[in-house]
Amino acid sequence: MCTVVVRRSAGRPAAVLAVRDEVTTRGFDDPGRWWPQFPDVVGGRDHVAGGTWCATSVGTGRTALVLNRHHDRPAAPGAPSRGMLPLLGATRGPDWTAHVRLAGMAGFLLVLVDPDRLTSWDFDGDRLVRTEHPEGTHLLTSGGPEDRKADRWLADFAALDSPGAWRGLLRGRPPADDPSALVVRHERDGRVYGTVFAETLDARPGRLVVEHSRRPWADEPWQIAEFGAAG
Repeated sequence: MCTVVVRRSAGRPAAVLAVRDEVTTRGFDDPGRWWPQFPDVVGGRDHVAGGTWCATSVGTGRTALVLNRHHDRPAAPGAPSRGMLPLLGATRGPDWTAHVRLAGMAGFLLVLVDPDRLTSWDFDGDRLVRTEHPEGTHLLTSGGPEDRKADRWLADFAALDSPGAWRGLLRGRPPADDPSALVVRHERDGRVYGTVFAETLDARPGRLVVEHSRRPWADEPWQIAEFGAAG
């Protein structure tokens, strides 16, 4: 995950837009219930490590998203994958830290969207810093040069009323080799890295609606998937 936009306001469900940038040859599944050990969790599944970038516990309406911090220290051999973090966040809530060994993990930002709060944890390879975010519209990134996205786009997201309107900010903008762009495409170490997925989430306790696209810049409809709480 490389860009997350969250709006939280009193009396309304949180609105979430998540844009995933990844090596374009890395396979993944669209959002679904892929983890038998977490039957109430919905998310896209990564084919390499089996984890996810965004997970929602449908029963509670809680969503967790992970943004990789490429500029921080890389993972040590044998360290847990960052793709497990959204699964822990969605199922364990703020207590997720008690269920993972952070030592040796690569840098990340974990974002937890509860119906009544927005919290993030920033891990640089050594320290874990927790932040409680106030009501309003927030744009979070993988850090470094990508933080320019907030300067360029946050006011536009804040001015629009709904995730449906947010999707319009991605449409008609071809992937660019620009860290401030919402959809990107560039080469890194001989591999093509770019925007491979985007989704908006309407998560309420017991009900989740996900609209998603693998080509969010294209002028074509996004797919819609609805989920109820697991029996």
